[in-house]
Amino acid sequence: MLTRRDVLAAGSVASLFGLMAPLSARAQTKVSMPALPPVPSTTTFELANGLQVIVLPSARAPIVNQMIWYKVGSADEPAGKSGIAHFLEHLMFKGTPTVPAGEFSKIVARVGGNDNAFTSYDYTAYHQTIAADQLELVMRMEADRMANLIVAEQELLPERDVVLEERRTRTDNQPAALLDEVTREALYGRQGYGIPVIGFAQEIRGLGVADAQSFYDHHYAPNNAVLLIAGDTTGDAVRALADKYYAAVPRKQVPPRTRSTAIGTGLPRTVERRDRRVAQAEWSRDYVAPSYRLGETRHAYALQVLAQALGGGQTGRLYRTLVLDSKVAIDASAGYSAQTLGLTSFGIGVTPAPQKTVADAAAAAQQQVVRLLRDGLTDDEIDRAKRRLLAAAIYARDSLTSGPQMYGSTLTTGGTMADVDEWPTRIVAVTSGQIVEAARAVLDESRSVTSLLLPENG
Repeated sequence: MLTRRDVLAAGSVASLFGLMAPLSARAQTKVSMPALPPVPSTTTFELANGLQVIVLPSARAPIVNQMIWYKVGSADEPAGKSGIAHFLEHLMFKGTPTVPAGEFSKIVARVGGNDNAFTSYDYTAYHQTIAADQLELVMRMEADRMANLIVAEQELLPERDVVLEERRTRTDNQPAALLDEVTREALYGRQGYGIPVIGFAQEIRGLGVADAQSFYDHHYAPNNAVLLIAGDTTGDAVRALADKYYAAVPRKQVPPRTRSTAIGTGLPRTVERRDRRVAQAEWSRDYVAPSYRLGETRHAYALQVLAQALGGGQTGRLYRTLVLDSKVAIDASAGYSAQTLGLTSFGIGVTPAPQKTVADAAAAAQQQVVRLLRDGLTDDEIDRAKRRLLAAAIYARDSLTSGPQMYGSTLTTGGTMADVDEWPTRIVAVTSGQIVEAARAVLDESRSVTSLLLPENG
């Protein structure tokens, strides 16, 4: 799962996928839009038990990727049970009556495949990449653990220690991750997206068999899941296997999903962390922002173009002005994701250059925000941003992992197939006026959290 800081560091969808070399900074002519990517050939159907199935055929290589996405994440956890969504993800590998504990991944590996899983705020997903002739094997095993997971104390207790060690390694020993937790809580409050996906250590320690079994029983159901199969197969072949294995899994009564419009109290706020492990100071600011599903949703597409124009790598405005021109920073970025059920955030961040202070870099970044709100973006900046976003969509659709991820993350956060297929057209349609309107609505300091990561004696 990408944290807020990962997104800021990546800067854009295009850089996340490593798609395009930077366009020449000397070019001044209007950049023409590339051809819109074709809508991929897909087969979609729904089983009688409510499982939605999407097939993305590709005969490029004799492999397939199976992904099962559940419409539940850490933001759906009961109060006081933080981390249970992620913990259950671990426990899903602990066996069923027909696949003993720990054998799932070993079986996949023995036939030359690989598998993994991930948990986010709004969804949990499990995936395997395997030879095409082994698709039936992983479909059988995945359907089996959807219905027949064994949650046993002898497996749960050591796995809970594994999760606690993961928290120590990835969060407690990482000053930036600790600051990120404080920032998110300040932005959203101690609920939903303001609680870390991995959970708080003291609450993880209290998670037991009953908690895991209850979460599994309430959320792991075919009518609360999306199955995506991409690769060297056909819709008819997948339908036959889905009918054979998944159709027998009974549907359940699934609790409704809600996301609060409440945000943190006392905004604007500044949070900081001083730590001897910090070698390089950083400044960032996160603004409460709408997503596709909540808030002023009409701004979502314009904000994506804006984030790309500001933070799209070395050609983004922040990098050009703060790093290349004024040399007040050694890095500058922006990030925004609209793919959430609840409110999200728009962030900018800078790392000061040697001999420059955090205050210097912060002031320079804020000057660029003022300039943006006053003058907007140039046509050239908008065209380049759109061009890179379209390239990202083209390359993502061509991948057996990124393509299914686009559909999975959309369908588990209230979107539709059309939202994915029509995304490029909607991006191209964004106007300069819409970008200015979105920026003025969102880049409001009174609804922001400023974060400072500082050396202990800095």
